[in-house]
Amino acid sequence: MAQTSSDKVLRHVVMFKFKDGTTPAQAKIVEDAFRKLPTQIKEIKGYEWGTNNSPEGLAQGFTHCFFLTFYSEADRAVYLPHPDHKAFGKVLGPYLDKVLVVDYWTQK
Repeated sequence: MAQTSSDKVLRHVVMFKFKDGTTPAQAKIVEDAFRKLPTQIKEIKGYEWGTNNSPEGLAQGFTHCFFLTFYSEADRAVYLPHPDHKAFGKVLGPYLDKVLVVDYWTQK
């Protein structure tokens, strides 16, 4: 069900665990490619990312978290099969061990 209230947004959270042996330079290639997506896909309304620094030891090898914001499920539906998103997947593919994706509507 699509949300229409202006105080709620759709968050798309993506976490990557890279294959053993992925170098920092290779991870940067992925970071740079992901960072371009908001300039290529107008439906992305917000973007931020970072690397894990939790002291809890519960990350299960996931190191990178990307956080995208959409205003509607229709916008997300444009993003997912978008050619630039698919091209990013080809950049990521050789280095990816696991991905975790969670989408949610914000709640106050």
